[in-house]
Amino acid sequence: MAPNVRATHNEHLRDPEVAAEYLSEALEEGDASVILMALRNIAEAQEDGITGLAKRSHLGRESMYKMLSASGNPKLSSFTKVIHGLGLKLKVEIDKNPHRAA
Repeated sequence: MAPNVRATHNEHLRDPEVAAEYLSEALEEGDASVILMALRNIAEAQEDGITGLAKRSHLGRESMYKMLSASGNPKLSSFTKVIHGLGLKLKVEIDKNPHRAA
């Protein structure tokens, strides 16, 4: 991503409403790598970056980087700590198309 595009992208992802919508769309995809990429993008966009998010989430910085890597596989407890560290929360809805293939 070009520097100016990246800066604009990061600026938008600092908005909690934009970040929530972005992550919700990634969750809709249902692909763990897409979800982790979205979380990583949101984390990197924060003023204090992944290091600050690690502190707010009460997780180690190295653990945070590992968890948000392409091969990351966070525990649910770590995932929820990150979500809360971003000032977001998870919500469950009824699937209006419950018979689609996973």
